[in-house]
Amino acid sequence: MLPILIRGVIIYIIVIVSVRLMGKRQIGELQPAELVITILLSDIASMPLQNGNTPLLQSVAAIFLLIALEIITSCLALKFRPFRTLLQGHSVMIVKNGKVNQEEMKKIRYSVDDVVEALRLKDVFDIETVSFAYVETNGSLSVLLKEEEKEPKQLPCLVVSDGKLVEREFSVCGLTKEKLLLFLRSKHIEPKDVLLMTYSKDGKANIVLKKEQK
Repeated sequence: MLPILIRGVIIYIIVIVSVRLMGKRQIGELQPAELVITILLSDIASMPLQNGNTPLLQSVAAIFLLIALEIITSCLALKFRPFRTLLQGHSVMIVKNGKVNQEEMKKIRYSVDDVVEALRLKDVFDIETVSFAYVETNGSLSVLLKEEEKEPKQLPCLVVSDGKLVEREFSVCGLTKEKLLLFLRSKHIEPKDVLLMTYSKDGKANIVLKKEQK
């Protein structure tokens, strides 16, 4: 029992030192390479605790090798921009002046629901109020609102997402399926041709057609 406790204390200290060497970042701010290192670090650190026959020195050496690789790649990324782009990728603009960039969404495998949810997490409920929105390299969303925009008086609801009716939202914005279909037909639009549509109680609608329908 005592050897396991000693191993646990040693591994704990080494992991704390290793994390400090990698720098201060929250989990949501980790770049892909840093996340991989963190996962591998936790797996290696647990090995000598799960199996008493695993040499402690072997695990410690592997931990410090990973930390060394992380520091080296971080230094290279600071000095060489192409290497940093290869390692971390680059930010992607998915909304410009209230319009979604469907090509970029496909590249990063972002759905309409992903965009709407990410905007809501930024307290943005109407995509038309967005000047620019970028998906950063760590997966977070950065949003710049239009200067003249204020909080909308009526909360817009997502009623069509990628050609599918979102009927659970109809009651929130005072809409029915029949009323929605009639509204779309008046504009000679079929639901299957709509990438995104929001609607508010005051009758304001925002429709983004699929690219092939434009």
